[in-house]
Amino acid sequence: MAHPFRFGVQYSKPIEGTTWQETARRTEELGYSTLFVPDHFGDQLAPITALSVAAEATSTLNVGALVFDNDYRHPVTLATEMATLDLLSSGRVELGLGAGWMRTDYEQSGIAYDEPKVRVDRFEEGLAVIEGMFGDGPFDFSGEHYTITGLDGLPKPHTPGGPKLLIGGGGKRVLSIAARTADIVGVNPNLRSGEINADTALDAMASAVDRKLEWVREAAGDRFDDIELNQLSFAATLTDDTASFADFLAQLFGAPAEEVLEAPTVVAGSLPEVVDRLHARRERWGFSYYVFQADAGEVMAPLVAELAGR
Repeated sequence: MAHPFRFGVQYSKPIEGTTWQETARRTEELGYSTLFVPDHFGDQLAPITALSVAAEATSTLNVGALVFDNDYRHPVTLATEMATLDLLSSGRVELGLGAGWMRTDYEQSGIAYDEPKVRVDRFEEGLAVIEGMFGDGPFDFSGEHYTITGLDGLPKPHTPGGPKLLIGGGGKRVLSIAARTADIVGVNPNLRSGEINADTALDAMASAVDRKLEWVREAAGDRFDDIELNQLSFAATLTDDTASFADFLAQLFGAPAEEVLEAPTVVAGSLPEVVDRLHARRERWGFSYYVFQADAGEVMAPLVAELAGR
């Protein structure tokens, strides 16, 4: 059974001319399910504080980071913060987690940028620690990177077992971890290089996504149908001049325009075209949860009105 469509917006700062609280309320008014904040060290609001304020300013809007970098916070600390936010917001947290990828964050902050295997090993242990924190009673954990002894994670979140877990990835190992553990799986380009480049764009093409969904299905097994599949859209617009927009993107992606339009990270065309395209993608891949960048939030509102919940 297909999951109903829902939509989110990712902001680094308030919409120009508004306060952060007004931005959150506007996002809720437009029918979006979730407000996300990235977790980097650039020109953006700090995520935990921003999410807390956004949750307080709204009544139905979910909040989350897309995604928290496991290396920036000890998992005990992050679990405590997220359990508190979930409790105080009556269960409106989506917990996005990742192993970390942006090389410049690490270099500028002085945090060790370990090889991908080590970061993913540490991330997998961090997931286990967070699960223990959300569980009933004290727990122990002994790994290469974290050791927990008799700790009862308090407070407990509003959502039994913890908030919905969102893990996004572009490589086989992270997508397999996500498929085994997450409620929401984001299928992304591979960011192993630590930066966004031409290879990143090509790894978002439909043929690459076909391969990634095979990994997710294989690792998920019987739980695949319960997983909500997510796409973070880096190019989204409603336009009656689809060809011109596709030609523009083709230069950025270094791929033919028709292939770029087929990439699930691209959501572009007239409203009827986009509605048909998203239905086709849900049929082909299962994608039902799209997150747009801040500048597309207002533009894509008619699509949200048309498809959310359907």
